Formats: sequence, structure tokens, C-alpha cells
Amino acid sequence: QVQLVESGGASEQAGGSLRLTCAVSGYIVSKVCMGWFRQAPGKEREAVARIYTYSGDTYYTDSVRGRFTISQDNAEDAVYLRMNSLKPEDTAMYYCAASNGRCSPDPSDFAYWGQGTQVTVSS
Repeated sequence: QVQLVESGGASEQAGGSLRLTCAVSGYIVSKVCMGWFRQAPGKEREAVARIYTYSGDTYYTDSVRGRFTISQDNAEDAVYLRMNSLKPEDTAMYYCAASNGRCSPDPSDFAYWGQGTQVTVSS
């Protein structure tokens, strides 16, 4: 059984940093990529960053490019999201997800999801 477990969410001041971790247990057949998504109250789930498993190519939404960094450790089957220069608008529940098909920003491309970790940024 595949499980994705996020950790590292916290309350932080604007300008601060956090590092989220996603630990994957179980084997995902033909995993193509991993992604971090976020969802704020009343808003749609948004793709924050994605990383292709084999090439390591990364993609970011415009609002976090230059501040957030996604990385992976394939040996440990983990994905990370380093978040610097945090802003209040980064406040959301952050979810880790895995895809064994397409890897677009569309959440429906991702078949496996974690339960989320809360990030709250105060001004």
C-alpha cells in the first residue's frame, strides 16, 4: 500500500524559511514525478512545484519561483520543498502527490496524495 506522509509544516513569520518533507512508503509503479500542491481556505488546490523522478527537471508556479526549491532523494524515496522568504499569501495546507502518468499542474494527474501539512505565515 502506497503512503505519502508530509511533515515540516509550522507557523512562521514573513521572511522566514521552512522545509517540508514528503516520505513515500510502498512502491509506485512507473512513477513519473512528484509534486507539492497547496490549498488555502476557499481556494482551489494549486500546483506549487513539480519534479520529474528520472530527469530531475523541476517546474514552479510563478508566485514561488526563486523562493521555493523542490528536491528529491530517490534512494530514500523522499521529496522536499525548501521555502524561503515566506509571505502571508503562502499560508495554506501543503500536500505531497505522486504521478505515474502525466505531470501537469492539474491535480487530477496525480493518483497518490498525502494528508497535508499546514503552513501559516504571519506578517
